[in-house]
Amino acid sequence: MAWRRRPEAGVGARGALVLLALALYAPGARGRALEWYSAVVSTEYVDPHTNRTVWSVSESARFGDSSPKEGAQGLVGVPRAADRDPEGCAPDTRFLVPAPGGRGDAPWVALVARGGCTFKDKVLVAARRNASAVVLYNEEGHGNLTTPMSHAGTGNIVVIMVSYPKGREILDLVQKGIAVKMTIGVGTRHVQEFISGQSVVFVAIAFITMMIISLAWLIFYYIQRFLYTGSQFGSQSHRKEAKKIIGQLPLHTVKHGEKGIDVDAENCAVCIENFKVKDIIRILPCKHIFHRICIDPWLLDHRTCPMCKLDVIKALGYWGELEDVQEMPAPEPPLGSVLAANLSITLQDDRSEGSNLPSASTSDSAPQCDASFKEDAGENTALLETGRSDLQCGGPIS
Repeated sequence: MAWRRRPEAGVGARGALVLLALALYAPGARGRALEWYSAVVSTEYVDPHTNRTVWSVSESARFGDSSPKEGAQGLVGVPRAADRDPEGCAPDTRFLVPAPGGRGDAPWVALVARGGCTFKDKVLVAARRNASAVVLYNEEGHGNLTTPMSHAGTGNIVVIMVSYPKGREILDLVQKGIAVKMTIGVGTRHVQEFISGQSVVFVAIAFITMMIISLAWLIFYYIQRFLYTGSQFGSQSHRKEAKKIIGQLPLHTVKHGEKGIDVDAENCAVCIENFKVKDIIRILPCKHIFHRICIDPWLLDHRTCPMCKLDVIKALGYWGELEDVQEMPAPEPPLGSVLAANLSITLQDDRSEGSNLPSASTSDSAPQCDASFKEDAGENTALLETGRSDLQCGGPIS
């Protein structure tokens, strides 16, 4: 009998995990590292009310992407209010730089608001006014945060960004005419890794492929499981029906002195062992005999005689599939025939006992002989038909 292997779970899951790992660690899955530097900003001014110097320092600013990472200092200058250009985008923007005793040639730092034009335009406008550095303060909606700035092509001028509150604080002081000195220093180096857009697409495709493979595997697994379960139920039902039919074949117990069975010469074709006294044998329709414990499992799997390949199930009157056929009694042999070829179950002990008994009428001897055969019915001994019994009781077989 062919056995179907039951599908195993876990193969598809392992393949999906391997695919995801390849997607994450494939070349190019990691994007380039983003490197940026924070800036240390210190301000110093004299309070006109108290005549005291107010000094503050914080590492809350950020260098621009194209800015040289170096220090700068100078008085803070802002776009003039009359120009109405706080972003410093107009090419002719003029800057107000309060300074004690006039600005002269002292270095100065431009403070402009974000927005209105590109970062590059703002830096170039301030550079044309000979600013030593440009400080941009962020928009109000960003709070205390700063953002990366791309301003390629601005040369070696220092560019940083501060938060909106910090920028407004300095702007208010300068617009009041207070000279504010700013010093810019290099802060901490920061490295931030991020996944590139191409890698995101690659991982997304890999994830979708993994889900499709997993879904297909689950469908295949449950279909195979359903077919496996159905075949198991079908084979069990088939074996039950076949077992009932095989049980209709006659049995016989081997005894001493039986004609037709040479205990020392004949053997079972299945186990290749000689028949012994008290062995229970099964007689097939083709007249071949085998041990019952040997031939029954064989017939359950093959249905045919091991020697002549006769289909035993069909020989007993069953056609087609066992589940679709109603049980039919095995055909009875014709009167006077013997179930096993050259098999005589007349025992020597019965002969001697019959010779010692007084002669009686034919009608009395027939029941006695028939009763002697039925003594082995409890041992599953095959019964010969009445015609054959009468012949054996009437005299020896020629």
